[in-house]
Amino acid sequence: MEELALISIVVILGLGIFSQWLAWRIQWPSIVIMSIAGLLIGPILGWMNPQEALGGLYSPLISLAVAVILFEGSSSLDIREIKGVSKSVFRIVTVGAFIAWILGSLAAHFIAGLNLEISFIIGGLFVVTGPTVIIPLLRNAKLKPRTAAVLKWEGIIVDPAGPLLALFAYEVIKVMTNEHLSMDYLLQFFGGAILAVILGYVIGLIISIMASKGMFPEYLKSPIILAFVLLCFTIAEVIMHETGMLAVTVMGLTLGRTRKYVSSIGNISHFVENISVMLTSTVFILLTASLPRETIAQIFTLPILGFVLAMLFIVRPLSIWLPTIGTELTRAEKTLIGWIAPRGIVALTVSAYFATILMNDGYEDASLLTALTFALVFITVCAHGFSLGPIAKKLGLANNEPPGVLIVGASSFSIAMATYLQKMGIPVLIADSSGGRLQPAIDKGVQTYHGEILSEHAQFEADLTPYETILAMTGDKSYNALVVQSFAPEFGYHNTFSLPSVSYQQVGQKDLPVSVKTRLLFDEQATFPELNRKINTTYSLTTIHIDDKAKVVQPLLAESDIPLFIKKKNAVISFVTLRKKLPLDEGDQLVLLRKETNDVRFN
Repeated sequence: MEELALISIVVILGLGIFSQWLAWRIQWPSIVIMSIAGLLIGPILGWMNPQEALGGLYSPLISLAVAVILFEGSSSLDIREIKGVSKSVFRIVTVGAFIAWILGSLAAHFIAGLNLEISFIIGGLFVVTGPTVIIPLLRNAKLKPRTAAVLKWEGIIVDPAGPLLALFAYEVIKVMTNEHLSMDYLLQFFGGAILAVILGYVIGLIISIMASKGMFPEYLKSPIILAFVLLCFTIAEVIMHETGMLAVTVMGLTLGRTRKYVSSIGNISHFVENISVMLTSTVFILLTASLPRETIAQIFTLPILGFVLAMLFIVRPLSIWLPTIGTELTRAEKTLIGWIAPRGIVALTVSAYFATILMNDGYEDASLLTALTFALVFITVCAHGFSLGPIAKKLGLANNEPPGVLIVGASSFSIAMATYLQKMGIPVLIADSSGGRLQPAIDKGVQTYHGEILSEHAQFEADLTPYETILAMTGDKSYNALVVQSFAPEFGYHNTFSLPSVSYQQVGQKDLPVSVKTRLLFDEQATFPELNRKINTTYSLTTIHIDDKAKVVQPLLAESDIPLFIKKKNAVISFVTLRKKLPLDEGDQLVLLRKETNDVRFN
């Protein structure tokens, strides 16, 4: 039994991470891949059943994983960004969520055939829109900022509210249907909920105070906070069952609020996010692999499919169109937002939890909850994941421009390159903390951001969605390295580059690691002072059009030429680095720095 549990854990962990990687490679929604993987090893092929292998650990592991996922979502919420969103978001997460709860409950009762009590519980849960799914979809779809902001913040705000709403409905129904329970029981529930709120707030505050006073070292900060999350969840569950999610959500909100006062708190975000990704992968495969074949068969029954269709085409549109009457949202924006509502890991995990306790309470209909939720999750993720981009383009709400470039540091050379990129149809944003250095870029019509790009304010003030590549091009080598390190998790290792401030021939290029060479722009002599000196004298940017084999280009380049980047036929920009050779193909455009200004065409 121990060997079976060990093998199951290792296989599920590996399969979950592989599914995330495969989804990234083929640009599919990750939950689609995880669903297929879990179903294959579980009910379809029958290789393993994690619930049987893990035994009594199965439910506690899922509960703790959900606690961490909810904490990660709530801790990423910043009050400063909420203040900047429109009244549409406020109406959607309040009036819209209430409409979705009522209509979803009625659909579960009259279409799926669930008991009315169970319908109101599951209807409350289904108001969530799955930020773990929607945020990656938004980045891939490249929606316009206003539309993306509404979908993003609806997902983050409503995600912890859904389980709590379902929990509230469950407790109210218990009082109403059990003659042995009086209103005192409901008051005890509210008392327990208040204690959970206080517990989460106090623990979040304690962590903030400890961090501000340096009471634990940096290398222990993330593990300590993770331990506190699990401790907070467990204590709340001991005080009163089913309030742990509320406690960790409040704890996350408290830490998110104090992050602006204690800067070191923000450093744990990537750690918690990575843990959340791993847990999401693991828990989703745990749940799908444990599904009985009978549950899979139930998904394709007419009541469940009818319920999903009602949620897609009736409940979701009405919960968006009705509360946004008289707001600034356009008809196209309402149409897109009224269609996109993928459910994610929280909906599936919490529904499995409620299915267990409701069946223990004697509700036979609760056996359908897992099948109903999986059908909603899988169908919405597939339908919305694959349709978001095309529909957004059809409605004119997607960014149709090619992938853009974010340049950190305004100088003569960076402004000249930004101007040239812009003329080639590539979106460019130059960020700098000096308005004086940005003024020449503004005069040339280049989009700019005046502020410190590494500050927390930047993520709220600068829309970085159109940009997939970041170039750190200041004269400070240490600052460039910090920019690259800070943005590598968001932009990706292969899309973050820096400009050297001194010639690396002076420090011994052979001693540089390959990873460093890959991220250093241009060639050994292309330093910050040298590039600015050349662009301010007789040099300028020019283009070589590749009409034949790329091998003819290298011998015809002058010794003083500095290759900068290549614009591919598909408008993708590939920057030259110390490591990367010129990957030229027919139809490409090679941009370089040279004394000549006329374009050269090689045939």
